[in-house]
Amino acid sequence: MKMNHVGIMVGDMDKAVEFYTNALGLKVVMGNTKVEEERETAIGRMCVAVFGEGFKGFNIAHLVTTDGIGVELFEMKERQERHDVDFSRIGIFHFCLQTDDFHGVIERTEKFGGKVRMDIMRYHPEDDNKPAKMVYLEDPFGNLFELYSHTYEETYSSEYE
Repeated sequence: MKMNHVGIMVGDMDKAVEFYTNALGLKVVMGNTKVEEERETAIGRMCVAVFGEGFKGFNIAHLVTTDGIGVELFEMKERQERHDVDFSRIGIFHFCLQTDDFHGVIERTEKFGGKVRMDIMRYHPEDDNKPAKMVYLEDPFGNLFELYSHTYEETYSSEYE
């Protein structure tokens, strides 16, 4: 099994594309595209099946990480302006990116309208041979994402406490 893509609801497509490309370094594969509710095309029928009758349409853009994982950005015509995470509800609440430019991504996240949710944490602060760091951030629309300095396997070795 491989990860293929993640879909993220955003409040302003232009601002979202700017954030995800300039702050996080993703590349645009397909720019902002308008999708209307209709039943004449396969895509139209699929959207009605996914979003339900009366979804009114949306804008979509497809981006990709440097390792080929897709990020679909959705700007629904009818939407709330911010995502409010309810940690008591079941479901996905964040995604995680890994970078060699850990502090640069944090700075650009704030510069392009995102937010730092916590202090940077090291999993093994007592061991300089295990420098893996993480931090939770938000995009400009309140979507949570985690940032890692090392791979998942390096971060959660069998010695993780």
